[in-house]
Amino acid sequence: MALKRKLRIGTMLNGSGGNMSSWRHPKAVADGSINIGHYRKLAQKAEEGKLDFLFVADGLYITEQTRPNLLNRFEPITLITALASATEHIGVVATLSTTYSEPFTVARQFASVDHISGGRAGWNVVTSPLEKSAANYNKGLHPEHDLRYKIASEYLEVTRGLWDSWEDDAFIRDKESGVFFHPEKLHHLHHKGEFFSVEGPLNIGRSPQGHPLIFQAGSSEAGMSFAAREADAIFTRHLTLKDAQKFYKDVKNRADKAGRDKNDLFVFPSITSFVGETEAEAIEKYQQVTELVDEKAALDYLGRYFDHYDFTQHPLDEPFPDIGDLGRNGFQATTERIKHIAKNENLTLRELAFRITTPKDDNVFIGTAEQVADSIQEWFEAEAADGYVLGNQILPEGLNDFVDKVIPILQKRGLFRTEYESTTLRGNLGLDVPRNRFVSAQDKVHNR
Repeated sequence: MALKRKLRIGTMLNGSGGNMSSWRHPKAVADGSINIGHYRKLAQKAEEGKLDFLFVADGLYITEQTRPNLLNRFEPITLITALASATEHIGVVATLSTTYSEPFTVARQFASVDHISGGRAGWNVVTSPLEKSAANYNKGLHPEHDLRYKIASEYLEVTRGLWDSWEDDAFIRDKESGVFFHPEKLHHLHHKGEFFSVEGPLNIGRSPQGHPLIFQAGSSEAGMSFAAREADAIFTRHLTLKDAQKFYKDVKNRADKAGRDKNDLFVFPSITSFVGETEAEAIEKYQQVTELVDEKAALDYLGRYFDHYDFTQHPLDEPFPDIGDLGRNGFQATTERIKHIAKNENLTLRELAFRITTPKDDNVFIGTAEQVADSIQEWFEAEAADGYVLGNQILPEGLNDFVDKVIPILQKRGLFRTEYESTTLRGNLGLDVPRNRFVSAQDKVHNR
């Protein structure tokens, strides 16, 4: 008998919340993005609800128009290391760019967090969409979109190879014999590729879950293919159930064609919830958030996706202007979706800016706890999702409402865990520990 699918749920940690003007909300922590006490409470609340993971996003370029939460925030690996020490079971996932970092350093950082957390680390692999990120690094021009994914593929291959530098039982630390490790269980990588040359080995051993979990957030053609081949989980965003189902089926089929078990690839659409004792109260909470955003903030938020383009130079009450391919080498899937919304809904520039800033699409669940649970269950059972990443508009209110009111309903319906199944992130998601490539290679030689 096949085991019943269980929901997997993570939550975004983004300071005072996901809304452009969340810091202005009466119940928000205005300095949330640099308030470690606030983050610890959020992490512990998520763990109280038995959530699978905490998710920290990132970016490498800001301007005066950048949304407030992103102007002044912790570096993600530093933050998840602190949160790993404040929790016991929940996964900790950080975003880090393959375009503007080095594989050896990154392999070492994530392996360290994986050890510190007891096997709960995850890496959201991004290629950095903002073109002007290059201005902050000594690497010349921002690489073209598809080239960034080609670089990322080799980067990840190198990183995984470094994580396999040591076999699981390499370190024996026998004081009596004076033997600290078995030399034959240490392996050099000797990688020489198109983009990277890395000798190895890594100067930290394998963690309890073998490799940190790999997340990927691209929804472009190149991003989907990369995720289907390489990722353990995909963080995505879809405005309708139909679009989410289409994406889900597509990436699962790609994983199958890549020779993977498609059940080992989790699809996590982002959702937002507004929970009230009544539907009217939930709608009022949503309206309160929409009123936080002023016109300038909405236009700045929209402009960020188009390489920080200044939309104030266009008439606000006319259709979305023709700006060519601006943004295509950055947030490719998002900018195409924004243009599609503007055209299909016949929105003015002003209307579009507010529509994108505080959306009210199908993936925004507004209602009582029962109604929100119904929507979550509908998407899950319709094979539009294996689980979700909560994009709380206001923190801590959004997370508190979800954990206190929605999670108990999902548990009662048998959709979500009541206790953690494992001490590792892989274990809680039901994923196997990856085999060490060097051990596998030795086995093949011995079995000839």
